[in-house]
This record gives sequence, structure tokens and C-alpha cells, in this order.
Amino acid sequence: MAGEHAVIVHLKLGDDRYGSEAERAAVRALERTLAAAIDDADAGELDGNEFGGGEAVLYAYGPHAGDLFTAMEPALRDSSIRPAYAIVRYGTATDHQCREDVIHL
Repeated sequence: MAGEHAVIVHLKLGDDRYGSEAERAAVRALERTLAAAIDDADAGELDGNEFGGGEAVLYAYGPHAGDLFTAMEPALRDSSIRPAYAIVRYGTATDHQCREDVIHL
């Protein structure tokens, strides 16, 4: 994914580990919805997740972070998994000077 912008979504789970089975299922359902929305908008791709430490983190990459977040935002706002926030990163992972917006959902 080198050279691409990112949207990194953090979803708080109900315990300090991996969340309940129902929470993990809800995150996976959200992932499917987000992947379809990103694909429909031709904005990039959902690239995976991490569970642990009481949260789920979803990673999406595309050529423009704004377009990527615009595709994802309706599903993120509709999600019942709270609290949640997204980091919208307008630069590569190695660009430590790039703009990053934190959006609370």
C-alpha cells in the first residue's frame, strides 16, 4: 500500500481483550459493509483488522483519504459500536509530516 492515504478506524469493545463474540461479529459485518461501500465508490480498499487491547482497528487505503472516508462515513455513523473514531491520514505511512484528521463518530 506504499504511496497511499489511509483511514484507520478504532472501535471500542466491551472488555480489555478481544470483545464478545457478538461484538466481533458486528465488526465483521461492518467490515463487509465498508468494503462494499469503498468498492462502489472506487475509493480504495479495506485491508484488514486487528482485535486486541479492548478495541478493533480497521485499515483502509486509497489514493485520497477524503474520498475514502466519504465512502466509509455513512456506514461508520450507522454502526452501533461506540465509542469510535477514525484517523484520516493524507499521506503515506512514512510521511510523518502529513495531515491527519481525527473524526469522532
